[in-house]
Amino acid sequence: MSSTFKPARRRFLKASAVTGGGLVIGFVLPAAGRLAEAAAPFQPNAFLRVASSGRVTVVCGFSEMGQGVLTAIPMLVAEELDADWKKVSVQQAPAEKAYANPIFGIQATGGSTTVRASWEPMRRAGAAAREMLVAAAAAAWKVRPEECRTYKGVVIHRRRRVSYGALVARAARLPVPANPRLKESKDFRLLGQDLKRLDTPPKVDGSAKFGIDVSLRGMLTAVLARPPVLGGKALSYDASKTLAVPGVKNVVQTPHGVAVLADGYWPAKKGRDVLEIKWDKSPNAGLSSEAVSRTLTDATTQPGKVGRDDGDFDSAKPARTLDVIYEAPYLAHACMEPMNCTAWVKPGSVEIWAGTQAPGPTKAIVASVAGVDPQNVTVHTMYLGGGFGRRFAPDFTIDATTLSKLSGKPVKLIYSREDDMRAYYYRPASVTRFTAGLDAAGNPVSFRARVASPSIMEASGSMKLPPSGIDKFALEGIADLPYDIPNLRVEYSRQEPGVQVWFWRSVGHSQNIFFSESLIDEMAHAAGKDPLEYRLALLGKQPRYKGVLELVAQRAGWGTPLPAGLHRGIAVAKSFGSYVAEVAEVAVGDDGRVKVHRVVAAVDCGMTVNPEIVRRQIESAIAYGLTAALYGRISFKDGKVEQGNFDTYPVLRINEMPKVEVYIVPSDENPGGIGEPGLPALAPAVTGAIFAATGERIRKLPIDPDLLKKA
Repeated sequence: MSSTFKPARRRFLKASAVTGGGLVIGFVLPAAGRLAEAAAPFQPNAFLRVASSGRVTVVCGFSEMGQGVLTAIPMLVAEELDADWKKVSVQQAPAEKAYANPIFGIQATGGSTTVRASWEPMRRAGAAAREMLVAAAAAAWKVRPEECRTYKGVVIHRRRRVSYGALVARAARLPVPANPRLKESKDFRLLGQDLKRLDTPPKVDGSAKFGIDVSLRGMLTAVLARPPVLGGKALSYDASKTLAVPGVKNVVQTPHGVAVLADGYWPAKKGRDVLEIKWDKSPNAGLSSEAVSRTLTDATTQPGKVGRDDGDFDSAKPARTLDVIYEAPYLAHACMEPMNCTAWVKPGSVEIWAGTQAPGPTKAIVASVAGVDPQNVTVHTMYLGGGFGRRFAPDFTIDATTLSKLSGKPVKLIYSREDDMRAYYYRPASVTRFTAGLDAAGNPVSFRARVASPSIMEASGSMKLPPSGIDKFALEGIADLPYDIPNLRVEYSRQEPGVQVWFWRSVGHSQNIFFSESLIDEMAHAAGKDPLEYRLALLGKQPRYKGVLELVAQRAGWGTPLPAGLHRGIAVAKSFGSYVAEVAEVAVGDDGRVKVHRVVAAVDCGMTVNPEIVRRQIESAIAYGLTAALYGRISFKDGKVEQGNFDTYPVLRINEMPKVEVYIVPSDENPGGIGEPGLPALAPAVTGAIFAATGERIRKLPIDPDLLKKA
């Protein structure tokens, strides 16, 4: 979910209190009523606590799904606090309004927003605490605060030193600074360092708890039989064989299917295997991937709603025109930990345990399902075994809450891999028709893109299409094309084949950068020019685009000889405030199989919190994007999803993972996102290399080896 955010320098902290022998720098929390209100309308999303022992605890309102927020957020606070990193720990925040993501306005994690949203507020939280501790020490020493300095949890005045822990009682009585001074980047001691992640030790020793690890006394485990055809409903069921399975306790029909509740997952699954259900004939029984493709492609033959219109496309007089169609399929998220949620509906209250990207909305949704006041809903945000946007959806929390309400017991709902793959939350299928005009020298004079796809905005349930009818997610990566093209038009045609679509890692950029960057390659080839040089010539007003392209070309050795059989492709993208260019080195076998040997990435994400996290996220995005490019496809036949597990929806194997090199551009710009920007440029870099190797242009994903077989 892309957005822009410019943190204002506003007063956002007010008051403090001594609790539990420590200094609390706080925000409004219903669970901690003694904390004073924040004075400014910009409400921070986290708080810190300094204990009398000197330990600093940072409470993080964002969900940890492997991207490193439980380290990045404490680093932001600890930098300005001048804390001793060895004494910093982190806690997961409860679901409370105080922890709303400033970009979204709700407590949710996605869109590579965590550091972008927290860059200034969390540093100000640390800076305010530091100034209070310094003021407390200065008062005790009867000196001016300006004469003191701090270092690793200690206030220093000449030869005198006092630890933060010894100052908490005095500091707690002082007013919170309205506008604490932040460090200049040249003075950073922690930010920009490869510090070890705080969530690694509990993941290694097994103490980290994911949603699927939850166990409560008296808990039932549930599996849900869903309609085999999209949109179907259960007319009736025979549970006699199911109830005969040892351990099965009950069978319950819900709005989404028929659930089997048992004293463990295995009896619940075995019970569902023998459950006899009569399903209705869904109106989607005739749905097929071929029909979806035809619908989207046909839509691009007609004008759509205009999302960008520069110059006058209709009046342009190109010497040569390219008219090509690109297509991408529905994709599943395929998180390693399938969806699950434990819910306990009690009289007047609800408690749930879930790996969710949206604890704030979840609280409100669960309250509605259970019929209780939202203030009486407790959400325990567990570690997430992968998110990629999927855990923003509410289906697993709704069904778990429903089953607990109906059964009167705590219920853990678990999706099997097949349940997860067929749950109808997919990246949209999309088709784009390009018409690009070149002059006699091969320079672009006109460019039109007609995009046809479903609307994520409408599917989300929380957003509506604007009066223009333009879904911003459907056009991102094309409507913001950075190249100097005088006559450029981008159109959108909303098409709804009936499949639930959802946010998927890098959202519209994931397919649209493949489309648009591949077209730039085609234009360069038609002009007889090198793909890198062609791009650079069209990016005269885009220094950050040019910066990553030039760096990646240098590091990858663009233009230098490669071993026989290897070929290079290049692509660049901006998404979520960051710029990433990638070069892929690819070989194509006689059987058409594609092997990516090396990917070099250059990243300009502004100032970095932890460069090692940046590198890992780029590597992760490349693996995820390569999976999609080589294998990713959700297909329909007779209204049914054809994929079910990793045999029919393969993911990249370890022996297929290329060598990845990541180079970070030094920058003083505000941070961009990093969880998603490494993905969009991967597919066009790979297919560009395939064209260099075979002369075959890949315009439809996933890559079909049959097209590349040697005769």
